[in-house]
Amino acid sequence: MARSRFALFGDTSRRIAEADSVAVIGLGRFGSSLALELMASGTEVLGIDSDQELVQAHNGELTQVVRADSTKEESLRQLAVDEFDRVVVAIGDDVQASILTCSVLLGMKIPVIWAKAVSDRHALILEQLGVHHVINPEKDMGRRVAHLVRGAAMDYLEIEPGYSLAKIAAPASIQGVPLGQTTIRQQHGITVTAFRRPDSEWQNADNETVLADGDTAIIVGASDRVEAFAQLR
Repeated sequence: MARSRFALFGDTSRRIAEADSVAVIGLGRFGSSLALELMASGTEVLGIDSDQELVQAHNGELTQVVRADSTKEESLRQLAVDEFDRVVVAIGDDVQASILTCSVLLGMKIPVIWAKAVSDRHALILEQLGVHHVINPEKDMGRRVAHLVRGAAMDYLEIEPGYSLAKIAAPASIQGVPLGQTTIRQQHGITVTAFRRPDSEWQNADNETVLADGDTAIIVGASDRVEAFAQLR
């Protein structure tokens, strides 16, 4: 008797899972971008979507791509998703499907689940379910771009709520003096962790580091402190 199509997919998925790879469920703009970036970095990816056109579009671009209903536990087990250590639920256009899929994955005891939220309410539900990492790409990018548009930093990343990292032009107030002799931690509540001279590579900063005009620095600290310090010139 011929083996079922899902059985064949399952065998391939198991081999992918053994390679310490990632299953990405939902191949819309966010899921597609994430999956392709993972592939570019050398991580094997199992892509899953219910839309045949999206599946076809990614054929040959991902290690394996399959059309399946991710809200059904049987379908995910047939694809050996339960053998993956990391699964990303990138479903954005169907909140109910996102929630049901996460519920199934949690029931399968997936060690690490990342899930995309499209609203604060959606994020709250996913967090209440017990999803390990909930992200809101549009909201997070909006915050980041807002900081850049204001000109407060060259780049900005909120590591955790209330704690951020920023890339800034080294302000004149800390130039020409070893960082250990400045009062930036006491006065401004931030730490300079790295710096770069013009046309050179990034270096770790320490107490002996002396910044100069034209240098770029990476600072970390409480978000309000980072934002305030980034405004200095």
